[in-house]
Amino acid sequence: MTTFSRSASGTADAGGSTGGSVAVGSPGAPGSGRPARLRHELRAIHALVHRDLLRLAGQRTHTALMLLQPALYLVILGGGLASLIPRSQLGVGYQTFLFPGMLMMTVQTPAIMVGVRLITDRQSGYLRELLMAPVHRSTLLLGNCAGGTLVAAVQGAVLLTLAGVAGLPYDPVLLALLLACMILASFTITALALALAVSLDRAETFHTLLGLVMMPLLFLSGGFFPLTALPGWAHALAAANPLAYAVDLLRRCITLRVSDHTATAGLTWAGHPPPLLLEAVLLLAGGVLALLWAVRRFNRPE
Repeated sequence: MTTFSRSASGTADAGGSTGGSVAVGSPGAPGSGRPARLRHELRAIHALVHRDLLRLAGQRTHTALMLLQPALYLVILGGGLASLIPRSQLGVGYQTFLFPGMLMMTVQTPAIMVGVRLITDRQSGYLRELLMAPVHRSTLLLGNCAGGTLVAAVQGAVLLTLAGVAGLPYDPVLLALLLACMILASFTITALALALAVSLDRAETFHTLLGLVMMPLLFLSGGFFPLTALPGWAHALAAANPLAYAVDLLRRCITLRVSDHTATAGLTWAGHPPPLLLEAVLLLAGGVLALLWAVRRFNRPE
């Protein structure tokens, strides 16, 4: 809270005169106009992102516990089932197959928590204080989205250190591709969480909906088992699941860089896999549309 308050006050003073009687962005303010206004909005976004990074640095135990779960899944579940599931069925070892799903599990939790914090900020009155800052309401939502995306991507990057456990090389290009996919997935999940949060008033309702929705989406993503093993009616659900596109992107990026890994059957449209670039565009478009809808709802006066 302190970080944003200081930045907000700096924003308010940046374009005003020494007397402080001229409002930011008003025609009579020195240095006012679109460039100055844009700087004010970017400063507010930076303050909100900084707040999320400070929270991440100050909650090391909580962060470590969130990273421990997918790591244990990869080592224990992946290692245990690797001897039971033949490599010939997946084209790769099971730990390698499981790795993209664990990356997705890692980024989804901090991305979703952005929606929880938005609701708790509203209940505690902190959001009302933020709305008093001389910036657009949509800027505050964009700052929350950027902060959640960055925190989720950072945690996903930490789990990339276990690539060797999954039988993958520490190829800089491969790691960069996986990180880019995680950033894209983090943005989409964060935007979807915010779109849900702006429509709800209670954190308990938000958690209940997540319990009903997130685990089925994760299982329908192909992160734990091939989508071809699903019944026919579930294929349509998987085709509408943003997590499925994110997992498929991660898995196909691995196939691009590791020559001895064959592509495991993932998402298909009429029996054919969609183009890799199209999957990325669809994932990005889903996040953008969710964020635009959230901004529209958030801009309504309370």
